[in-house]
Amino acid sequence: MHREYTKTVQIGDRIIGGGNPILIQSMTNTRTEDIKDTIAQIHRLEQAGCDIIRCTVPTMEAAKAVAKIKKEIKIPLVADIHFDYKMAIAAIENGADKIRINPGNIGNQDRVQAVVSAAKERNIPIRIGVNSGSLEKNLIEKYHGVTAEGIVESALDKVKMVEDLGYDHLVVSIKSSDVMMCVKAHELLAQQTLYPLHVGITEAGTVTSGNIKSALGLGIILNQGIGDTIRVSLTGDPVEEIKSAKLILRTLGLRKGGIEVVSCPTCGRTRIDLISLATKVEDMVQDIPLDIKVAVMGCVVNGPGEAREADIGIAGGDGEGLLIKHGEIIKKVPEQELLNVLREELLNWK
Repeated sequence: MHREYTKTVQIGDRIIGGGNPILIQSMTNTRTEDIKDTIAQIHRLEQAGCDIIRCTVPTMEAAKAVAKIKKEIKIPLVADIHFDYKMAIAAIENGADKIRINPGNIGNQDRVQAVVSAAKERNIPIRIGVNSGSLEKNLIEKYHGVTAEGIVESALDKVKMVEDLGYDHLVVSIKSSDVMMCVKAHELLAQQTLYPLHVGITEAGTVTSGNIKSALGLGIILNQGIGDTIRVSLTGDPVEEIKSAKLILRTLGLRKGGIEVVSCPTCGRTRIDLISLATKVEDMVQDIPLDIKVAVMGCVVNGPGEAREADIGIAGGDGEGLLIKHGEIIKKVPEQELLNVLREELLNWK
């Protein structure tokens, strides 16, 4: 397992690499300069289970906001930097727990040196990020297009650039919107570096398409023992990224805890609004700290049998439903009471 042997890197009060638990990241979509809105969004992400948050720092005002934001949140904050090395230094000076840069697009060697020196002085890790969309022309020509090999070579070039400046407190990230190219690139990179890897499918798309592409790509990569932190990149509310990431990790057996909801796909026997009910159950259990399986079934014919493998479940009938616990029918209740009865059972779970 590659992640068992990666270097350990400390980000704020969290440690990644070396076989430590895979951490979930997200990125705010507020203006970082809007301190109030950014803090509010991070609080929602913390509640959803986000372990590390990244904020864009495109202006000096945003860099200064980092200090105020950090005082109000509990998770490490990563400053995302593009092009302007001064923003990286300012973010570090204002308390960023990590910075994300592409050393190839922030200027000459002196500017890279200035950033590395600031990070080294405070022992702040640098995430070196390379995307397929920003691959250098010489590598595109060398590999006759954008390829996994080119992405990996670009990333390793940037790693060496920072290493040559005397710093190795690094995390590496390579991303592509092409799922299988991204998978291949991570397989190649994992063979050539022991730095912890941040994994994600970039520009994955909306909640529907982005979840499918991320589940496939991250599933293949993580299942090979590759990846120390992850982000599910979705066009939408970043809280959805956390929900998806947690489910991917739990499905792969890489994270325990949290209620797993299973539900049937509905059929002609369904006499209740199962789609709405299952969605409400999923939302309801987010804040309940149990490590159990909850089943939501659409009929009382097969519901009890299908829910037998779950710890607790509900099965709908015609205007009514059953509460099932450990495979046994506990009670019959009106349809409109199913959700509340289930929640009461979960809150008093023994």
